[in-house]
Amino acid sequence: QVQLVESGGGSVQAGDSLRLSCVVSGRPFGVNSVAWFRRAPQLERQFVAATSWSDDNTLYADDSVKGRFTISRDNAKSTVYLRMNSLKPEDTAVYYCAAKPTGGISRWNYDYTYWGQGIRVTISS
Repeated sequence: QVQLVESGGGSVQAGDSLRLSCVVSGRPFGVNSVAWFRRAPQLERQFVAATSWSDDNTLYADDSVKGRFTISRDNAKSTVYLRMNSLKPEDTAVYYCAAKPTGGISRWNYDYTYWGQGIRVTISS
Protein backbone atom coordinates (compact mmCIF):
# COMPACT_ATOMS: atom_id res chain seq x y z
CA GLN A 1 0.00 0.00 0.00
CA VAL A 2 1.24 3.47 -0.89
CA GLN A 3 0.64 6.44 1.37
CA LEU A 4 0.83 10.06 0.28
CA VAL A 5 1.16 12.95 2.71
CA GLU A 6 0.99 16.55 1.55
CA SER A 7 2.46 19.55 3.34
CA GLY A 8 3.37 23.17 2.67
CA GLY A 9 -0.05 24.70 2.21
CA GLY A 10 -1.34 27.81 3.94
CA SER A 11 -2.65 31.32 3.43
CA VAL A 12 -0.64 33.85 1.47
CA GLN A 13 -1.13 37.06 -0.50
CA ALA A 14 -1.55 37.29 -4.25
CA GLY A 15 1.85 37.33 -5.93
CA ASP A 16 3.49 35.20 -3.23
CA SER A 17 4.93 31.72 -3.68
CA LEU A 18 4.40 28.38 -1.98
CA ARG A 19 6.01 24.99 -2.31
CA LEU A 20 3.87 21.94 -1.67
CA SER A 21 5.49 18.63 -0.80
CA CYS A 22 4.16 15.11 -1.20
CA VAL A 23 5.98 12.34 0.62
CA VAL A 24 5.41 8.91 -0.91
CA SER A 25 5.77 6.07 1.55
CA GLY A 26 4.83 2.45 1.86
CA ARG A 27 5.91 1.17 -1.53
CA PRO A 28 7.46 4.09 -3.42
CA PHE A 29 9.03 1.69 -5.94
CA GLY A 30 5.51 0.67 -6.86
CA VAL A 31 4.77 4.17 -8.13
CA ASN A 32 5.09 5.01 -11.79
CA SER A 33 4.04 8.65 -11.76
CA VAL A 34 2.76 11.28 -9.33
CA ALA A 35 0.43 14.19 -9.97
CA TRP A 36 -1.08 17.19 -8.27
CA PHE A 37 -4.77 17.98 -8.55
CA ARG A 38 -6.80 20.71 -6.93
CA ARG A 39 -10.40 21.31 -6.04
CA ALA A 40 -11.64 24.86 -5.70
CA PRO A 41 -14.88 25.59 -3.83
CA GLN A 42 -17.91 24.45 -5.81
CA LEU A 43 -15.78 23.16 -8.69
CA GLU A 44 -14.70 19.71 -9.82
CA ARG A 45 -11.24 18.38 -9.12
CA GLN A 46 -8.81 19.79 -11.66
CA PHE A 47 -5.51 18.44 -12.93
CA VAL A 48 -2.50 20.66 -12.18
CA ALA A 49 0.72 18.80 -13.05
CA ALA A 50 2.26 15.34 -13.19
CA THR A 51 5.72 13.84 -13.23
CA SER A 52 7.15 10.46 -14.05
CA TRP A 53 8.90 8.76 -11.16
CA SER A 54 11.72 7.43 -13.31
CA ASP A 55 12.45 9.93 -16.08
CA ASP A 56 12.07 13.61 -16.92
CA ASN A 57 8.59 13.48 -18.37
CA THR A 58 6.26 16.12 -16.97
CA LEU A 59 2.79 17.34 -17.89
CA TYR A 60 1.05 20.53 -16.95
CA ALA A 61 -2.50 21.79 -17.06
CA ASP A 62 -3.49 24.61 -19.34
CA ASP A 63 -2.27 28.17 -19.35
CA SER A 64 -3.82 28.77 -15.95
CA VAL A 65 -0.78 27.21 -14.25
CA LYS A 66 1.82 26.63 -16.94
CA GLY A 67 4.76 28.97 -16.49
CA ARG A 68 3.86 29.67 -12.84
CA PHE A 69 3.86 26.16 -11.36
CA THR A 70 6.74 23.67 -11.50
CA ILE A 71 6.58 20.03 -10.52
CA SER A 72 9.75 18.25 -9.47
CA ARG A 73 10.79 15.24 -7.46
CA ASP A 74 13.56 14.00 -5.19
CA ASN A 75 13.67 10.23 -5.45
CA ALA A 76 16.13 9.93 -2.57
CA LYS A 77 13.53 11.58 -0.32
CA SER A 78 10.56 9.91 -2.04
CA THR A 79 9.08 13.37 -2.36
CA VAL A 80 7.36 15.26 -5.15
CA TYR A 81 7.14 19.04 -5.02
CA LEU A 82 4.88 21.62 -6.57
CA ARG A 83 6.44 25.04 -6.66
CA MET A 84 3.77 27.71 -7.15
CA ASN A 85 4.83 31.23 -8.07
CA SER A 86 2.84 34.41 -8.72
CA LEU A 87 -0.14 32.99 -6.91
CA LYS A 88 -3.58 34.34 -7.71
CA PRO A 89 -6.83 34.25 -5.73
CA GLU A 90 -8.18 31.77 -8.29
CA ASP A 91 -5.46 29.32 -7.21
CA THR A 92 -7.29 28.96 -3.91
CA ALA A 93 -8.17 25.29 -3.53
CA VAL A 94 -7.47 22.07 -1.71
CA TYR A 95 -4.47 20.49 -3.41
CA TYR A 96 -4.17 16.72 -3.65
CA CYS A 97 -1.22 14.50 -4.41
CA ALA A 98 -1.99 11.33 -6.36
CA ALA A 99 0.07 8.36 -7.56
CA LYS A 100 -0.40 5.63 -10.12
CA PRO A 101 1.46 2.32 -10.18
CA THR A 102 1.52 1.66 -13.92
CA GLY A 103 1.38 3.39 -17.26
CA GLY A 104 2.63 6.83 -18.24
CA ILE A 105 1.82 10.19 -16.74
CA SER A 106 -1.80 11.24 -17.07
CA ARG A 107 -4.05 14.22 -16.49
CA TRP A 108 -7.08 12.09 -15.69
CA ASN A 109 -7.94 11.60 -12.04
CA TYR A 110 -9.45 8.16 -12.68
CA ASP A 111 -6.00 6.89 -13.70
CA TYR A 112 -4.64 7.47 -10.20
CA THR A 113 -4.92 4.79 -7.55
CA TYR A 114 -3.50 6.45 -4.46
CA TRP A 115 -4.51 9.82 -3.04
CA GLY A 116 -3.38 12.03 -0.22
CA GLN A 117 -5.73 13.75 2.21
CA GLY A 118 -5.30 17.11 0.56
CA ILE A 119 -3.93 20.38 1.81
CA ARG A 120 -5.56 23.79 1.72
CA VAL A 121 -4.08 26.74 -0.12
CA THR A 122 -5.73 30.14 0.27
CA ILE A 123 -4.67 33.17 -1.75
CA SER A 124 -6.00 36.54 -0.72
CA SER A 125 -6.02 39.62 -2.93
